[in-house]
Amino acid sequence: MVKEKYTRFERARIVGARSLQIAMGAPVLVEDDGRLDPLSIAIEELKAGVIPITVKRKIS
Repeated sequence: MVKEKYTRFERARIVGARSLQIAMGAPVLVEDDGRLDPLSIAIEELKAGVIPITVKRKIS
């Protein structure tokens, strides 16, 4: 699997959207070590590369 390089703005948007999904009851895609914070779980999912969100970029 090729790991994409995201800008800091894309990372912020992805983590924010995923943490909202987790807070609303979406299943967690990494091992949950008892953390209750959706934001930290979303960051760990981003590091693991398992977030099912894609980024569309304009080609200039």
